[in-house]
Amino acid sequence: MTPVLERFLQYVKIDTQSDPDSGTTPSAAKELDLARLLVRQLQEMGVKDVELTEHGSVYAHLPANTDKDVPTIGFIAHMDTAPDFTGTHVQPRLISGYDGKDITLRPGMVMRTADFPQLTGLKGEDLVVTDGTTLLGADDKAGVAAIMQAVQELLNHPEIRHGRIAIGFTPDEEIGEGTKYFDLEKFGAAFAYTLDGGDISHYADETFNAASAIVDFQGFSIHPGSAKDKMINAASMAVEFHSLLPQWMRPEHTEGYEGFIHLIGMSGNVEHAQLQYILRDHDAGKLEEQKKLILAAASTVGEVYGTDRVKVRIEDSYQNMQAVLKEKPEIVQLAVDALQEIGCTPQKEIVRGGTDGCMLTYKGLPCPNLGTGGGNAHGPYEYLVVSQLEKAVELVKVISRRAAE
Repeated sequence: MTPVLERFLQYVKIDTQSDPDSGTTPSAAKELDLARLLVRQLQEMGVKDVELTEHGSVYAHLPANTDKDVPTIGFIAHMDTAPDFTGTHVQPRLISGYDGKDITLRPGMVMRTADFPQLTGLKGEDLVVTDGTTLLGADDKAGVAAIMQAVQELLNHPEIRHGRIAIGFTPDEEIGEGTKYFDLEKFGAAFAYTLDGGDISHYADETFNAASAIVDFQGFSIHPGSAKDKMINAASMAVEFHSLLPQWMRPEHTEGYEGFIHLIGMSGNVEHAQLQYILRDHDAGKLEEQKKLILAAASTVGEVYGTDRVKVRIEDSYQNMQAVLKEKPEIVQLAVDALQEIGCTPQKEIVRGGTDGCMLTYKGLPCPNLGTGGGNAHGPYEYLVVSQLEKAVELVKVISRRAAE
C-alpha cells in the first residue's frame, strides 16, 4: 500500500460532514478533528509555518529552495464532506485489480456498470469503495491526501527545486462557505490550484454562475368546512408557483452548458409555505433570465392571491471563474503541461457546480481546479481510483517544479 493511499484511508475514517444549518464556522466541530491531525502531521514533517485558525482553516508554507525569484504557488483542498449523505463510520474497502463488472457494496446495494458506465474503463485498476452505508469522502480527502503526500515528498527530495509553496485546507466547502474566512494575505500565493475533482486528466477553469431563490407564500387558514371564498392555501400556492417554471430547465433534463433551476427544499401548510431553489448557468446573462422567470412566476401567483402573499428573495452565490482565468492563460497552461508530463491527456472539464477556487478567483487568487481520481461523489456509490490519486501527488510536485523553472 502506497503512502498516499494510507493517508487517504486514515482521513476518510474521520467524520467531517459539514452542517448547513449550524450558523457557525466551521459548521461542525468535528471538522476540527481532521484539521488538528493535519497540523500535527505537517509539524512532524518539519514544516515550521503551520497554523489552524479559529474558523477551522489550516495554512502552511514550504520555503523556496531555489535562488530564482519565482511567485508563491498554492494548493488547496477542503476537509469537509457533503451533508447529502452520512459520513459517519466510513468503512472503505480496497478492490485490487477491479474486474470491470458490477460491484456489490452490501447485500441489496450494487454499483452497476449499467448505471455508471465509466466503471468499465477502470478494469484492472485498484479502487476504493464504500460499504454502502456511507459516502467515501474522496471529495475531498483525496485532495487533502495528495497535497499532504506531495509536501512530504518535496521535503524528502530537496533536489526538486521549487519556489515558496502555500498549502491551504478549508472547512465547509460543501455548504458554500469554504472561503468565508479564507485569508488571502496570510495564504500569500500569487495563484493556486484546488485539488477537488474527478478524473486526474481533467482540469477546470470554468464553473457555473450561481444564485439562490427563496419564495415564501402567506396563506389564510380557516376550517375547511367553512372555507368557501375565504381560505387561501399557501401550500397550493407553492404548487402552482412551481408548475409555472419550465420543466425542461430542471437539472434532470440538462447537461453540458445547459443551466438549470433546481428545487432543493420545500415546506408548508395552509398558513405558510416556502420553496427553496438554486439557479445555475455558465452564462451570466442566462442566469439573469432565470431570475426573471422566478419573479414572473411570483407575479402571476400574486395576481391571483394578492401580491403581498408572495415574497421572493434572490441572492447571488458565486460567479464563473473563467471570466478571470481567461485573462491569465499561463496559470491553466502550467497545469496542462504538468498533466502531459505525468502521462495524462489533458481534458478541459466544464464544472456543473462551483469550487473553493471559484470563490477565491473572484477574491483575487486565480485558482483553477484539478482532479484527484474520485467519482460518484456525495453518496454511497462514491469511489476512488488509486493510481489517479498517486498521479495527483506527482501533479502537485511537477507543477511546483515547473513554476520555479
